[in-house]
Amino acid sequence: MLFDKYRYVVVEGPIGVGKTSLAQRLAQHAGASALLEKPGENPFLARFYEDPPRYALATQLFFLFQRGNEVRDLAQMDLFRVSTVADYLFDKDPLFARLNLNEQEFALYQQIFRSLRLQAPVPDLVIYLQAEPQTLAERVHRRAEPYERGISEIYLQRLAQSYSEFFYHYDAAPVLMVNSEHLNFVDQDEDFKLLLRRIEGMRGLREFFSRGN
Repeated sequence: MLFDKYRYVVVEGPIGVGKTSLAQRLAQHAGASALLEKPGENPFLARFYEDPPRYALATQLFFLFQRGNEVRDLAQMDLFRVSTVADYLFDKDPLFARLNLNEQEFALYQQIFRSLRLQAPVPDLVIYLQAEPQTLAERVHRRAEPYERGISEIYLQRLAQSYSEFFYHYDAAPVLMVNSEHLNFVDQDEDFKLLLRRIEGMRGLREFFSRGN
């Protein structure tokens, strides 16, 4: 069983890659608690996509405090009794800040992030979903969240590259890198079962999974 080995699992990846859908299915499958991002609660997000320079700092700090409060509560829970699947990794938060903030704003952000980071528990496993920027753009536009319609493929390309660089250096927890281009974990039960078998068979700290391997 998944949570015999991993009590705190994080699903990560760029916008449109399907991390929330997979986190929800994993949590449902394992009878675990789901800890999910709540972008709809951020009052600055829609305005950020319309005017990034003006609203980037407010948007980023709202998410930082929102996630900081959630992982603080998670750290106080008994993870041996309550298993959790999250759709975000707190340590990844600066990735967006570096993309969207100017130098002075990022310096302020870093001070706040460092004070909150101490409260974040380390996952037992991170599932890092990957997809090509064109695929991400198609998926984002298909789900058609109003505030996401203005996201460009260029921005998604920069974001995907930033994720790749982040996880190239990330070593705080085991990472299963998943190429999701030809996998559908929500609608295809066989794809989901393949992933579960791959997770249960993990032996190293960094492994890769795609259809056919």
